[in-house]
Amino acid sequence: MATEANPPPTAAPRARILAPVFYPSAGIALLLAACSILWPGPSESVFQAAKNWVAQDAGWFTVLAVAGFLIFVIGLAASGYGRIKLGLDHSKPDYSYTTWFAMLFAAGMGIGLMFFGVAEPIMHYTTPPAWDGLTVDAARQAMRITFFHWGIHAWAIYAVVALSLAYFSYRHGLPLRIRSALYPLIGDRIHGPIGHAVDTFAVLGTIFGLSTSLGLGVIQINSGLNYLFGVPTGIGTQVILIVVITLVATASVFTGLDKGVRRLSELNMAMAVALLAFVLVTGPTVHLMQAFVQNTGNYISTIFSTTFNLYAYDPKPGWFGGWTLFYWGWWIAWSPFVGLFIARISRGRTIREFVVGVLMVPTGFTFLWMTIYGNTALDMVMGRGITHLMDTVSADSSVALFEFLGNLPMSWITSLVATLLVMIFFVTSADSGALVIDMLSSEGEEESPVWQRIFWALLTGALAISLLIAGGLTSLQAATIAAALPFTFVMILMCWGLARALGMDLARQNILRQARVQSFASGDWRLRLRALTQQSHRREVMQFIALKARGALDEVAAELRKRGLEVAVEAGEEGRVALSVGHGAEIDFVYELRPQPYQPPTFMLEDPRRRRAQDDMSWRAEVFLREGGQDYDVMGWSHDDLIHDVLDQYQRHMHFLDNIR
Repeated sequence: MATEANPPPTAAPRARILAPVFYPSAGIALLLAACSILWPGPSESVFQAAKNWVAQDAGWFTVLAVAGFLIFVIGLAASGYGRIKLGLDHSKPDYSYTTWFAMLFAAGMGIGLMFFGVAEPIMHYTTPPAWDGLTVDAARQAMRITFFHWGIHAWAIYAVVALSLAYFSYRHGLPLRIRSALYPLIGDRIHGPIGHAVDTFAVLGTIFGLSTSLGLGVIQINSGLNYLFGVPTGIGTQVILIVVITLVATASVFTGLDKGVRRLSELNMAMAVALLAFVLVTGPTVHLMQAFVQNTGNYISTIFSTTFNLYAYDPKPGWFGGWTLFYWGWWIAWSPFVGLFIARISRGRTIREFVVGVLMVPTGFTFLWMTIYGNTALDMVMGRGITHLMDTVSADSSVALFEFLGNLPMSWITSLVATLLVMIFFVTSADSGALVIDMLSSEGEEESPVWQRIFWALLTGALAISLLIAGGLTSLQAATIAAALPFTFVMILMCWGLARALGMDLARQNILRQARVQSFASGDWRLRLRALTQQSHRREVMQFIALKARGALDEVAAELRKRGLEVAVEAGEEGRVALSVGHGAEIDFVYELRPQPYQPPTFMLEDPRRRRAQDDMSWRAEVFLREGGQDYDVMGWSHDDLIHDVLDQYQRHMHFLDNIR
């Protein structure tokens, strides 16, 4: 079975509205926003009913699915699939390890860390799900639960989506869309109603996940402005803040301030790290380092039992749905957004590199963040007697961070920095989220009209306002949990499709590696030795490909045509020449030669001590198949040797097709 799709050509080169995705997504979001504003009471009841049903009747399914996602991605990394690249075989990573880790580190930042860094550990300490609160054990368990909610389960969810997007797009040339992961299951029908429905679920999940983040962010911004300047708190102020900040994000879309937004993101990251270092230094530093090690060890030692714990024997009404299921729903809703970002920066990585990096790097930083903020807050309550921090968190969790900073030096400055951090997170999240939603609801790969991104930015802001009006934080949580359930089914199908495609990919590699092919040896071996030790220049390689190699490919093509096969030999850009053999519905065979530059060994230079110059670059005629470069050079080979090499590769290809029929 072929894993390459043949999507129908678009009528125009630029992106247009993808009507079967755009209109249902926009219509459902507008309807929910209108109902929440016009009938806030009934809307809140509906959201709560949906949340209660998911938590009570379908919570087991969500927990099982998230556990499955974690096992799935770890299993891929540990298996033979881990060697497969997210790209063609010859592809190299777009970024160095340092840059890639830095961007993954940035992906772990967000409004959630600012909102829950202090509030969550304190709330689990005072009102735990299944043990006595306000004890040393309660503090230890509070950090364990916080780590669990912000640990590798979240990044396993993101990894499933990012891995599918990167694999099918960069290795098989499919669109960078959620639907592409279903190609091994339904083939070209991904371009029909099923594919449209999958992308619609992804758009709606992203809208609700983004609205939740914006809602949490604006609540905390309101609390920060109240703490700093006495600005009144309430729905009215929060609506005004959403309108103002959403318009700022929309303006960045309209004016094309992409570089400005990137600079803001870099500044935000620097400010967040500086604030984290400030709390570490001014807080109980040694205790925090001890706690970080112990928290991490406690998390690792209990991760299996905690993963499957639904508190079925000692339930606390509302706790499981308000915490664990809310987080799982939030991560699932966010996964198309974060997954697309991670996929875009991970081309060229092996699956093993990808999984280890995505699971470990952001999680490590998140654990450090939660330890420094959470354990410092717990130390204030337990060691310094600042018990009013618990009362503040219980009354309004959005104030927790500012009340916490108020007990450290320079509280006014640090509170101002924290408020600015959340504001910038708000702007960059709204702008980037609108871009992802727009990509999923547009045709083509070109940049879509500005008005479409503006529409999604405004719609997301409107939905955040409506959910706040309909019940504030409670409605935000309920809407996120309910919206994530349909996309959970989509993610399960993505895992299935990815597993099937990877199975075929690995089978092809193994078959090609083990296949018995005809050996050959022709011509003077001294000519071959000279080719191995002599540096070739670009002009020589291009002449070799254009004359001798092209003649050999033409001769093979002529013989194959006599046998009724559809064969073509074409010259491409930069001196390339390729032979392709069509096999109908099965995978076509492609044998291509490309001039490729490389750094020659030092023994080929006249003086190995001198610096290499551009003229020192050597060139070779490298063989490329459908899977990418094969890392061997045919420069200087004889006419017959070239023909035998083409037939060797074609024999391997036919052997592969015979084994998968």
